[in-house]
Amino acid sequence: MKFLIIVTIFLLQILYAEELQVKANLFNTDEKKGISVFDGNVNVIKGADELNASNVTIYTNKEHQPTKFIAVGDVSFNIQTLDGSVYRGEAGKVIYLPLKKEYRFFKNVHLQQLNEKKEIIGEEVVLKTVEGKAYAKGAKSEPVIMIFEMPKKEEDK
Repeated sequence: MKFLIIVTIFLLQILYAEELQVKANLFNTDEKKGISVFDGNVNVIKGADELNASNVTIYTNKEHQPTKFIAVGDVSFNIQTLDGSVYRGEAGKVIYLPLKKEYRFFKNVHLQQLNEKKEIIGEEVVLKTVEGKAYAKGAKSEPVIMIFEMPKKEEDK
């Protein structure tokens, strides 16, 4: 019971703007260093965004606000940008910088923009949700792949 109270207090301290909910099998924190580590079936929800991974480390500042999330192992995610774009995907590693509202995806990245029917496949992808910009880089032996759905033209009769 005491552990649940400590976890609840900690999570309440790192809330800002929207509620942040983190579920995991294991939890460790060092408040002085501003580091919290969640292991096993980690699920992070903040607003319309959701992140799932084997391990998530959250770094906080002196005000206990999150400054960086690092997710590794079977990472999957759903993200909604400020302009309403909806993304879904997978990666080996994800770094989220909440103060910049920027996502950095690494290792076997597959990112789909659902409402525009676009896909990016690469080794490194950066998504800046405030600016609506993306950057992608392929591996040495694999190029970046962009897939766009083109509207069908009606044939001239």
